[in-house]
Amino acid sequence: MKKYAHLKQATFEANMELPKLDLVIFTFGNVSVADRKLGVFAIKPSGVPYSKLTPDKIVIVDFAGHVVDGKLRPSSDTLTHALLYKTWSDIGAIVHTHSTYATAWAQAQKDIPILGTTHADHMTVDVPCAAPMHDKMIEGNYELETGNQIIDCFKERKLDYHDVEMMLVGSHAPFAWGKDASKAVYNAAVLEEIARMAYVTLQINPSSMKLKDSLIKKHYERKHGPDSYYGQK
Repeated sequence: MKKYAHLKQATFEANMELPKLDLVIFTFGNVSVADRKLGVFAIKPSGVPYSKLTPDKIVIVDFAGHVVDGKLRPSSDTLTHALLYKTWSDIGAIVHTHSTYATAWAQAQKDIPILGTTHADHMTVDVPCAAPMHDKMIEGNYELETGNQIIDCFKERKLDYHDVEMMLVGSHAPFAWGKDASKAVYNAAVLEEIARMAYVTLQINPSSMKLKDSLIKKHYERKHGPDSYYGQK
């Protein structure tokens, strides 16, 4: 349908950023973009290589995960995206990858510690890693339960998804989100770089200490605080 053309194009372009940024290979990831006014989101079709992806192949689904427009099956992760959109009603896009370093931290079931100012430029806490899924959840609606894993992790740790726009699902891989496709892709790329920097840092010095609070506060607030001064007005 023509009314979804803009959404399909935006979602296609966002998905194509993932291989450009070395965040995916083959079919290892997806981006979805929501249109709250239309009550739908667009998502990459399941198992379609990025080299063969075109805007017309993007699938439109509602927030229950039902296909509204498109000839192909949506991503197998569609219900994860749907639950996050329903629960966090002001996010506009979600990115899921299996980028190397972030996924390695997820497989190690470890939070990514806040070791330096690059990390603090984006958040004031470690990147959280949700505990691996329980067997009963795995046996149930797996993709829906992945969404619950993410949401429950934020509730348990009392984190605000506005302040922390990325996380790891233990034994699985990273997710990131944002107000729009551009910010969500940016967050996915930042997450991978933070993961890589933390890994390399701990290889050089396994006893590296967490960044001190004064530097965390300074670097976060100069970008995001009420008196921020980073960038142009």
